[in-house]
Amino acid sequence: MKTKIEKIDQNKINETILNEAGEILKEGGLVAFPTETVYGLGANALDPKASEKTYAAKGRPSDNPLIVHIAEYGALEKIVKEIPPKTETLANAFWPGPLTMIFEKSEIVPYETTGGLETVAVRMPSNLIAMELIRAGGGYISAPSANTSGRPSPTKAEHVADDLNGKIEMILDGGSVEIGLESTIVDMTVEPPMILRPGAITKEMLEQEIGEVDVDRTILSADSHQAPKAPGMKYRHYAPKADLIIVEGEPEEETKAIRQLVYEQVRKGEKTGVIATTESAEAYHYGLVKVIGSRNNEKSIARNLYAVLREFDEEEISLIYSESVAAEGIGSAIMNRLEKAAGHKRLSAKEILKQQTFHQILFVSGEDVCCGPMAAEILRHQDLEREYDICSRGLVVLFPEPVNQKAEAVMVAHKHSMAEYKAQLFDPEEVEEDTLILTMDESQKKKLQSVHGIWQNLYTLGEFIGREEESYDQPVGQPLVEYGKCYDKIFEAIQKLTVKLNEMDKN
Repeated sequence: MKTKIEKIDQNKINETILNEAGEILKEGGLVAFPTETVYGLGANALDPKASEKTYAAKGRPSDNPLIVHIAEYGALEKIVKEIPPKTETLANAFWPGPLTMIFEKSEIVPYETTGGLETVAVRMPSNLIAMELIRAGGGYISAPSANTSGRPSPTKAEHVADDLNGKIEMILDGGSVEIGLESTIVDMTVEPPMILRPGAITKEMLEQEIGEVDVDRTILSADSHQAPKAPGMKYRHYAPKADLIIVEGEPEEETKAIRQLVYEQVRKGEKTGVIATTESAEAYHYGLVKVIGSRNNEKSIARNLYAVLREFDEEEISLIYSESVAAEGIGSAIMNRLEKAAGHKRLSAKEILKQQTFHQILFVSGEDVCCGPMAAEILRHQDLEREYDICSRGLVVLFPEPVNQKAEAVMVAHKHSMAEYKAQLFDPEEVEEDTLILTMDESQKKKLQSVHGIWQNLYTLGEFIGREEESYDQPVGQPLVEYGKCYDKIFEAIQKLTVKLNEMDKN
């Protein structure tokens, strides 16, 4: 089968294209089209054979119900046995829009559409292309997401083509969708109504309209014999080809933990990805990092989620670690999709962080223009089994001057460089519980203790590696050869430091 792809603009709908798509639907064919949530795979909802074709094209389990899309509220009466009193209130507030409601089905709705259930899921999309296609196709269009079952839902026509080209008759390309997550599903057959799938219409929004709303807490496993009440409840969904693991904790903890996990995988040669937020992206130094959006704008995360998961597929990533988001408002919908994509695989950031004693190593010297920056740069190029934030600071820094020219010349001779570095004043606010502070001599250690009150995890470099008598002072005013000797001495110390760090956190 050759799939026809037609571009269409909801602000200037091409009636010829739309009528052709409508005829395909009336004749039992399949048409993918944009909604405000994701792209849907449209079929005549009242035609059992069309529903069967939908399942076949997607590779979707036949007990996973489809959602029936309508374009007028009055169309509801034909396909449901009873319209509960709160339905009209919700419809007035959220239809057209990303809300699906579940009702007892009428006899006209085939079991092939409902996955064998006595209930039918119904929604009215707000996308104008979707609305007009529903009317052109007969008024009742079943439309699960237009992707191979289990894969990330499509938010662009290109995603649909990647999965279904050659399997369906037509794709209507209306550009990128607005929301990016599937609709909220509410079961109206129970009292109080119950959310079966979170989405852009949140629990708080629903309760403002109709009072109490319950939330289904049940997570059905893939081997459950219980039929799902809504699409996406039972099976692993929205998943990339790579294994996906969610790391949960406070945002800073998540970032540190993921950095540790990714570093370990990269050392093993694994092609590893990171789903990061705008706020944390620059903190990652290893792995393929994809920015999903901002924690300050969770709608951007919702809009980008599926596209980012598909991008990882193109990169042939084998393992992905993802940050979590707050499970409030639309964040609950984002986490629902992430958990489904991950097959509910989650790790505690706190537990991961316990595996590593130090996460930051801070070298402290006097003016921060020679020995401290030199030690930091050498350590960055060692074969460390864990990832560390490695930095250098000075106790007497009046302005951000560059490093000593002779020190830089020696570093370049050893294939390193500090040319971009500028001296930075020590700030006690940078010191955390997992910071290892290494001073270049005893006087700097004593000053940190007396002036800043720092005692925890504070050592001279020599002391920490078992050479307490050693100090590492800048050879001020000395010839280049003395800077070379200084480098050799620091290099030897850093090699010993590397061995000690690698032995500290072995499992």
